[in-house]
Amino acid sequence: MDFLKIIFSIAIGYLIGSIPFALLIGKGIYGVDVRKAGSFNLGGTNTGRLLGKKAGISVIVLDALKVPLAVFIVSLFKNESATIIAGLAACFGHCYPIFAQFKGGKAVASAYGYLLALAILVTFNPLTFFVPLLVFILFLALFRMVSLGSMIGILTAVIFNFIFNDIFILKISLVVLLILVVYRHKANIKRIIKGKESKVSWIK
Repeated sequence: MDFLKIIFSIAIGYLIGSIPFALLIGKGIYGVDVRKAGSFNLGGTNTGRLLGKKAGISVIVLDALKVPLAVFIVSLFKNESATIIAGLAACFGHCYPIFAQFKGGKAVASAYGYLLALAILVTFNPLTFFVPLLVFILFLALFRMVSLGSMIGILTAVIFNFIFNDIFILKISLVVLLILVVYRHKANIKRIIKGKESKVSWIK
């Protein structure tokens, strides 16, 4: 691996991932800081809960697309490892954004954006994205909990790629992504166990 390309790729991914669309849309359009209400989370679910379906979906889409953007830019370096790492760095940037005091979202939309980027630019296999996405949608439809659906979906991505993919660094990156997503949802996990997790009502 070219060390300088890796460092540059991490920087690009992290900075693009740090763009806080929930904050930009919330404060810029609605005059609301979504970090100060609801779950206090800088993500699409909390945005939708506070500002409505249109705002929530807008944040989800933008948070998802910023990861493929980072991956695409780095893919121009023609370095597979750097490309993979850039997407993971973007997910970390979303969770710990330098532009929002390192208090970001829970990597749900960005994680699936990462899977989309991997499917298009690394594995060239659409199932890398669609299998975890379908599992996420299924669990969301059954239980109405974004937290549960997102964790099960990423776990599915890990299992799928360990079985059908030979790129070692990709497998490791997905394990790290799963750990990140689970860690960011630790409070949700406690609520799920207690049967007190909030259910999504604005996604219909």
